[in-house]
Amino acid sequence: MVTKILKQIHRTLLTRQKTVSLAESCTGGIISSLLTSQSGSSGYFLSGVVAYSNKSKELLLGIPEKTIVKYGAVSEKIAKLMAENIRKKTNADFGLSVTGLAGPSGANKNKPVGTVFISLSDENRNICRKFSFSGSRQSIRKKSAQEALKLLCAHLSR
Repeated sequence: MVTKILKQIHRTLLTRQKTVSLAESCTGGIISSLLTSQSGSSGYFLSGVVAYSNKSKELLLGIPEKTIVKYGAVSEKIAKLMAENIRKKTNADFGLSVTGLAGPSGANKNKPVGTVFISLSDENRNICRKFSFSGSRQSIRKKSAQEALKLLCAHLSR
């Protein structure tokens, strides 16, 4: 299924001459790797940032420390800022971000392992979806990447 989605994204972005940049946290670059596995992806893929730590979210994506402290790195607010800021910093048409808890540690009662926020930003709006995945760390990371690609593909299909 991922291959079909990747081909659709590839075809649509090239045809429409649109670009995308990514800000990944819990996926650690999986989405960027998948997108760039397509020959010709340099025609639409501008940048992929793995902002895994809070400090990297501050330094690379311009998210204020106080905002991260207030909302938590795994939150709708941070996911939206990650997507919007990577889009603006790279002048991309779309910014796609993922932040979450892949586990097995780092969870609390309000944000259990498997909590993931995926955001897609363009010049007109910023969409964010919350997911609650189960499974191993690798399974959560893989599911997060798949859902992020599905969100981008669905948005492009409109």
